[in-house]
Amino acid sequence: MCGIVGLYLKNSKLEPQLGSLLSKMLATMTDRGPDSAGFAVYGSDSDGVKLTLRGPDQAALRKAISGLEEVFTLTFVKTERDTHTVLSVPAEHEERIRAWLKVEAPGIDVVSAGRRMEIYKEVGLPAAVAERFDLASMIGTHGIGHTRMATESAVTTNGAHPFSTGIDECLVHNGSLSNHNDMRRRLEREGLTFATKNDTEVAAGYLSWRMREGASLQQALESSLSDLDGFFTFVVGTETGFAVVRDPIACKPAVMAETDDYVAFGSEYRALVGLPGIASARVFEPEPAKVYAWERH
Repeated sequence: MCGIVGLYLKNSKLEPQLGSLLSKMLATMTDRGPDSAGFAVYGSDSDGVKLTLRGPDQAALRKAISGLEEVFTLTFVKTERDTHTVLSVPAEHEERIRAWLKVEAPGIDVVSAGRRMEIYKEVGLPAAVAERFDLASMIGTHGIGHTRMATESAVTTNGAHPFSTGIDECLVHNGSLSNHNDMRRRLEREGLTFATKNDTEVAAGYLSWRMREGASLQQALESSLSDLDGFFTFVVGTETGFAVVRDPIACKPAVMAETDDYVAFGSEYRALVGLPGIASARVFEPEPAKVYAWERH
């Protein structure tokens, strides 16, 4: 059992409130997932690529970044938040930076990469995780979050959601996939790599692969209904979009609300009750095997 929340803002006037609203939604889902939590926020653009790095502490992160700046003879723009640092790097250097970190700083993980997306996740109660990274202060157009109850694996930061396997792409998941090992092997043959054995990372990788092959977000999620076995609810973020899909059985709880100002998702309605205008929102349960997607063009 896990908790999912998501908020996609149609009204730009609400963007300064994104982090505050998402933080409250995330905390409300604590009893669905008290062991770890994470969230993705789509905020300001970067001239290059934002790499969200995670380390044991800021001292280790600063040491690794100092080494990078010396090797690349560059000074990177960086934002420090607890055990994470967002590093803005030139896009042409991304792969070399990743390779250097893997060899020279093995204790530093690349959590995500994107022009707008930043991902933060840690072990602990959702409200505490949100506070550690100051989610309430974050500004953006949309974000998704997850609270985890680790019923089949250890409680670790690497096991926390969201998972990201593509630029500005991330996914949170409630449920369980039965064919994720076979799919992981298939995707590895296609050139994807995975940091964990988590089935959710495989789902994220599947969507990245399908979109890399030319599918839209809508098409990738539609094909997931036949290619991924199990029971699941996915909430997905991209640079310009937000989407939800449930498996054909739809045994995991889900509720959505839409107004002229936003679209919101929660594993339970109580995650939505603090949103502005919720009393007059169109509240509905997403139908099984139907993709709901919103994108900016």
